[in-house]
Amino acid sequence: MGESGDLFGGTVEDELWNNNWAWALPLIVLTVVLHVVVLGFINTRVVAALASHRDRRHFMLRFVVVMGITTLLATLLHAGEATIWAVAYHQLGALPNIRLALLYSLSALTTYGHAELYLARHWQLMGALEALNGLLLFGLTTAFLYGHVQRVWPAEARDALARTK
Repeated sequence: MGESGDLFGGTVEDELWNNNWAWALPLIVLTVVLHVVVLGFINTRVVAALASHRDRRHFMLRFVVVMGITTLLATLLHAGEATIWAVAYHQLGALPNIRLALLYSLSALTTYGHAELYLARHWQLMGALEALNGLLLFGLTTAFLYGHVQRVWPAEARDALARTK
């Protein structure tokens, strides 16, 4: 309820609540678009790195190394997206400095939630929206990594079976 006690009242608190949405929704769109573009770029590199070594004896070792690098790049991508949110929190005055803003943002984005940090009261909905954003981003990353594993392991098993015949 708003400060006036009216569920649909147009109080200052309601306006502040709306500001959370006004800032969070563009940040969600920005980070999801960035995520898809960067994962697309990584995908192109992964496919190129693996395509030329498909029939070689040590393909699985190369696949493990490429997936390790891919995971590292995805982790850096998530850190970059948390930084975007942290800059917004800092610029909005929701947290006193950029270090605390980054710690809060990483905690919210990963839904870890154990940092003893809190946004200014009128920005707390924005933190929950960042956690929603994190679920979407991690879902995209998980699907991306799983897709590569699913594409390679069955093909590797078929190739190994064909070599034994």
